[in-house]
Amino acid sequence: MAQTTGAGLPKGFRDAAQGWPELHRIPHPPRRLPLLGDVLGASRRTPLQDSLRFARQLGPIFRRSAFGKEFVFVWGAGLVADLADETRFAKHVGLGIANLRPVAGDGLFTAYNHEPNWQLAHDILAPGFSREAMAGYHPMMLSVAGRLMDHWDRAAAAGGSVDVPGDMTKLTLETIARTGFGHDFGSFERARPHPFVTAMVGTLGYAQRLNSVPSPLAPLLLRRASRRNAADIAHLNSTVDDLVRERRARGGGEGDLLDRMLATAHPETGERLSARNVRRQVITFLVAGHETTSGALSFALHHLSRHPEAAARARAEVDRVWGDTPAPGYEQVAKLRYVRRVLDESLRLWPTAPAFAREAREDTVLAGEHPMRRGAWTLVLTPMLHRDPEVWGADAEAFDPDRFDAKAVRARPPHAFKPFGTGARACIGRQFALHEATLVLGLLLRRYELRADPDYRLRVTERLTLMPEGLRLHPERRSPARASDEAQGAGTHR
Repeated sequence: MAQTTGAGLPKGFRDAAQGWPELHRIPHPPRRLPLLGDVLGASRRTPLQDSLRFARQLGPIFRRSAFGKEFVFVWGAGLVADLADETRFAKHVGLGIANLRPVAGDGLFTAYNHEPNWQLAHDILAPGFSREAMAGYHPMMLSVAGRLMDHWDRAAAAGGSVDVPGDMTKLTLETIARTGFGHDFGSFERARPHPFVTAMVGTLGYAQRLNSVPSPLAPLLLRRASRRNAADIAHLNSTVDDLVRERRARGGGEGDLLDRMLATAHPETGERLSARNVRRQVITFLVAGHETTSGALSFALHHLSRHPEAAARARAEVDRVWGDTPAPGYEQVAKLRYVRRVLDESLRLWPTAPAFAREAREDTVLAGEHPMRRGAWTLVLTPMLHRDPEVWGADAEAFDPDRFDAKAVRARPPHAFKPFGTGARACIGRQFALHEATLVLGLLLRRYELRADPDYRLRVTERLTLMPEGLRLHPERRSPARASDEAQGAGTHR
């Protein structure tokens, strides 16, 4: 378990104010209170969306204070481009991520830069996301998507609605469990979420709560929640231990991520992952490998249901490219260029991993204007970066997949779109997630018309990742004749 200070903060946590010698030049919200800081009007449930509100008021770099701790936020495209310089800046395991170390330890996502297991695991597991490996995962992705569609078919036949975030969570959990670890949680056969999901949501929620409680009071105020969190962590650990024990007893699987973790040595040093680190990496992949992708799919389906012209264009592309092929092949997924634009635009507006932190490797000056001492850190607000009007225009709040056509992408400055983080510590599974999400969107568009509830208004729930809250859609099976007619008209959208 990660070490913590007596006040409940991870050991080594640095107040951002310590590393910004000219902090007074960085604006902060009005009506700051002594000791309490900028808590007026703030919500414990939506801290990220609170920060977006302040970002709009205060500009591309600003600071917030809570209970004596100062946090510096950045979202201007020029500032973020400078932070992407790997020679001067590195990933910072910020407070929110550090709160997950009791369960994920030195896994790929939560490891500190100085911990050797990050590089060891990365080098061992990177081939698991090669083109060849991805093609091998594709049939299993299709199989899990088929279970989702069986579920939606029953809802469509009954004229009912589906719980989009819940179903996308089931889909992505089963996908990473089967492709990465040869395990089936049976999510679609359960009336309630799998206990692993319940425990995972519990740990994410607890980590979120730790961010919004005065650290000296956390042990007292969160005593009951802390006990629940310990039970959740114990369940996650036991689930993974059982999975690993079963794999060892079988003598290996079919060369998936778990086999790599258990049997592969580093190509240069010959070093292997320890049993404890294997557990941490499995938990990291199961949690991070499905939580963010389920959110991305949910937001994309929301936008498609609200923009019928975009849905029709995407559906026509699927009909044209895939035709009546029962099971599209791996290579056919990459040909869904407009569907991919829909996904990218959804990730622009609501990147499900909504922030990443960067720290100075040495004393430096950010963008030639803001001095930072070595170890000083800042939090990049990705949803605001993706709304910077200097990059995305005055209509940055509007949903427009054509922002991601090839010409528009080439014309944009680098580092303006960062849904998977940046640099050496960016998400190792991003191509896996994008392939899975594009495949699933294509399959759902080909099979269904998606009807939205006209009274629904998007609400975003925060649990370190983002998810549309309470989103339900009414899927209606498309007739073969309608699909044929739409495919014939697809040429106008090429």
